[in-house]
Amino acid sequence: MLEPLPTLRAPDKPASKLARSLPARAAFGWLSAGWSDFRASPLPSLAYGVFLVLLSYLILWALYSAGLLYLALPTISGFLIVGPFFAIGLYEKSRALEQGEKIGLWRMLWVRRVQVSQLAFAGLMLGILVLFWIRIADLLYALFFGLTPFPGAEDAFVNVLTTVRGWMLIIVGSAVGGLFAAFAFALSLFSIPMIMAERRDALTSLGLSFAMTNHNLTVALAWGAIVAAGLAFSVLTGLLGLAVVFPVLGHGTWHAYKSIRRFSE
Repeated sequence: MLEPLPTLRAPDKPASKLARSLPARAAFGWLSAGWSDFRASPLPSLAYGVFLVLLSYLILWALYSAGLLYLALPTISGFLIVGPFFAIGLYEKSRALEQGEKIGLWRMLWVRRVQVSQLAFAGLMLGILVLFWIRIADLLYALFFGLTPFPGAEDAFVNVLTTVRGWMLIIVGSAVGGLFAAFAFALSLFSIPMIMAERRDALTSLGLSFAMTNHNLTVALAWGAIVAAGLAFSVLTGLLGLAVVFPVLGHGTWHAYKSIRRFSE
């Protein structure tokens, strides 16, 4: 006797696929889309950015109080790693705008329909990467200048910028930091938007973010250069520029995720 064929069940969500080898110019499209989202009801995004500026000042004050101000530059560069985690509210605004909804600051700060535990775990993983990078920077300084009492932040900057050993430290540190930052950036870039949009677990999201970056290396490098330029501009303005730069880049990252992580209808 023939058994009946099993009933096919519709999938819970549409199948997804990764866009591959997007051109570098797509990064400027993401930036433009981020600027458009910022301009759509700009006050919540601007308030979000101002909050981040105040948080940055608080972190720098804590480093100064602890006598660790020489770690300010590695800490600021580590922001490239944890930045996507702090942009959760910006992703929520971009998602709401896509659906034709209005959104205020409160909803950006208190995002609904998210897996809090997975976001927290991903944030913890990214935070550990930043601490690891700061420790590497500390060890590199000790490697070039010896295990002597730290001279203070001002003298440390003078040593780095005006001595041969300091120049070598900049070269080696840039090489090591570049490799580390590239790896960490690939892990973090799309993982948080993916957890929010697809409700995936943190480890899967981190792995898929790396794959998405690897398959679109050219445009990912272009986007990384835009993010680095925005961060440099923020530093030159005493971090005040971060109030606008960060929201625009956060909205742009959401559009980067959506353009690479495509779903069939």
